[in-house]
Amino acid sequence: MERVEGYVFSALCGANFLISCLLFSTTTREQREPYMDEAFHVPQAQRYCRGAFTEWDPMITTLPGLYLVSVGVIKPLVWLADLTGKVVCSTAMLRFVNLLFNGGNLYLLYLLTCKLHPREKGNGAARRILSALSLSTFPVLYFFTFLYYTDAGSTFFVLFAYLMTLYGCHGASALLGACAVLFRQTNIVWVAFCAGTLLAGRLDEAWLTEHTKKRDERPSRVPLSLAGAKRVAVFLLESLTSPAHLRALLAVAWPYAAVAVGFLVFLAVNGGVVVGDRTSHEACLHVPQLFYFLCFTLAFAMPAVFCRHRLLRFAQALRHKPLLFLFLTAAGLLLVWCFTHAHPYLLADNRHYTFYVWSRVFRRYAAARYLLVPAYVFAGWHFLDSLRSRSLFWTLALLVCLLAATVPQRLLEFRYFIVPFLMYRLHVPLPSLPRLLLELALYAAVNAATLYLFLARPFLWPGSADTQRFM
Repeated sequence: MERVEGYVFSALCGANFLISCLLFSTTTREQREPYMDEAFHVPQAQRYCRGAFTEWDPMITTLPGLYLVSVGVIKPLVWLADLTGKVVCSTAMLRFVNLLFNGGNLYLLYLLTCKLHPREKGNGAARRILSALSLSTFPVLYFFTFLYYTDAGSTFFVLFAYLMTLYGCHGASALLGACAVLFRQTNIVWVAFCAGTLLAGRLDEAWLTEHTKKRDERPSRVPLSLAGAKRVAVFLLESLTSPAHLRALLAVAWPYAAVAVGFLVFLAVNGGVVVGDRTSHEACLHVPQLFYFLCFTLAFAMPAVFCRHRLLRFAQALRHKPLLFLFLTAAGLLLVWCFTHAHPYLLADNRHYTFYVWSRVFRRYAAARYLLVPAYVFAGWHFLDSLRSRSLFWTLALLVCLLAATVPQRLLEFRYFIVPFLMYRLHVPLPSLPRLLLELALYAAVNAATLYLFLARPFLWPGSADTQRFM
């Protein structure tokens, strides 16, 4: 059976690569010149192809991981195929590197699904394969496969690092995490998540050991109350300040600590997270960014996780704990009022879908941001409820990293949601075949719509002859 699953997955990988190549060819034919951020990435990669590693465009804000990998892939191919002229490190050839990352992401998503859901009954092999395919076509990630952006490579190295963590290869995981940081500095959060899952496993074991000694307590459940929160806080404080626990953890997690120290050195030398132009990438306390992510996740994960029984559980939770939800709604209103930020790019660039979301909803109707707070509360409850099968401390590690990955970002940009969404979706219970087919159909429809708008609906700005495209 495992051999058959391997054959089917291999055939699926080939079909996925063929279809992606056809879409890549169409995209490159319609948009031959670098577009949007490619105007910075492509020339910088071409400098590296010429061996000019000391030349740097000060407008680029990420480290040179994408360019280094591109040169490492393209140079051997150029030598083997004896290529010369403009085709070497052309825009099309550089974009093709991301197509290779897309194939790698599909394979990694399949391996992660197999590792996280190894004994699923009822079409388990088919569900694992279909789940990996569906996630590899996740619209925000898949669209940028056809452009020379950092997203495909960044996601590849984060997923690879996490896979190595799950297999206990922490040195390899830390090294791959460092590669992910070279693609995007904020990936240090996901290196911390890899270390956090290791810590969560140790805490789960300690919690179980401590509380199974008490016959009147159920160690696997923590009551949703102030008393329960206090118990967890006291346990965490004792565990994280225990020299014995810290020594045992550091003996295993030292590779991640080494990456963290290296990142701190980078921050001290560079004077911040962003390299190059920092004026448009200043960190701030943008709490509603977390709310946008929760709604985004609910929308794209709905075919896989949304169900009538969860709605009934939410209604029961409202009835049993009305004061808690009233408090959460009031806190959400306060956070939206005090910490909502609109980045200048969001207000000025009508090539992005987020421009239309903001201008036609939040900007047009002043009350809209407050009326959506109950939806944020439900999305947050749904997010946590769908992760009930995961341990308390693992969920806490994910939430801490989710906050660190979203809240400091001033710009509302769906690309920032790719990795946290994939981490969430990988860890919910494996959906049934009909649900996975529905999810795949949704993603295919969104991909078809976005590629159609990008390729077939170009437009011009007043006073400019350059073609603009929706993305």
